[in-house]
Amino acid sequence: MEKPDIITIKDPKSPIAEAYRTLRTNIQFSSFDKKIQTIVITSSGPSEGKSTTSSNLAVVMAESGNKTILIDCDQRKPKLNKVFLKSNSIGLSDLLVGKVTFEEAVQKTEIPNLNILTSGTRPPNPAELLASEKMKKFVETLRETYDCIILDTPPVIAVTDAQLLSRYADGCLLVVASGQAERAAAMKAKELLEKVDAKILGVVLNKLEVQEKGYYGYYYHYYYGVDGERVQDKSKGRWFKKASANT
Repeated sequence: MEKPDIITIKDPKSPIAEAYRTLRTNIQFSSFDKKIQTIVITSSGPSEGKSTTSSNLAVVMAESGNKTILIDCDQRKPKLNKVFLKSNSIGLSDLLVGKVTFEEAVQKTEIPNLNILTSGTRPPNPAELLASEKMKKFVETLRETYDCIILDTPPVIAVTDAQLLSRYADGCLLVVASGQAERAAAMKAKELLEKVDAKILGVVLNKLEVQEKGYYGYYYHYYYGVDGERVQDKSKGRWFKKASANT
């Protein structure tokens, strides 16, 4: 059987795969008072790599021994079924409307400890479905079975889904594509999440081009950007990484 095109599966020893493991560690140590169990992953706009980030983070979480479930909450443009080469004939939407049971909808992956729940049949009212009491109770139920619940959501500026789901989550990750996302859009996405009191765990800087300067040089560029500059959000006391002047 063909393997999914996921870097942490295809090339687990690569620097990029190691970066996802570092992301996992940072999330696990981001809060000492409350366990980060449910994570919403979103972006400001389309094609910034949120599904790629969700998939790789789910893999490394499972590999560390955490029982993990990855849920495709993008009812309009689902992608995780294609990433993991799974059927999308039934999924989250079918489960929430009572057409199938959780056992019928959830799918195993080749990674031990990792299950996936695809988006399922496209509903006429995605936002209402995700904002329903059934969705809230469903996420609460998953907490009893899974150590890590990752919700892959649509871009936060385009639709309200990520904002709605962040109410059930312990934290959010905002994926920003270097050289693609406009700075204003990234800041707007951050503001929209903060409006619903979402806990932003951090920003994942994606698609960053780096020059070959050795292994440690790669990580310097990955974490701090080409010019090494970091930007502080003083109101929240968090550091946000800046790749270049146009991000």
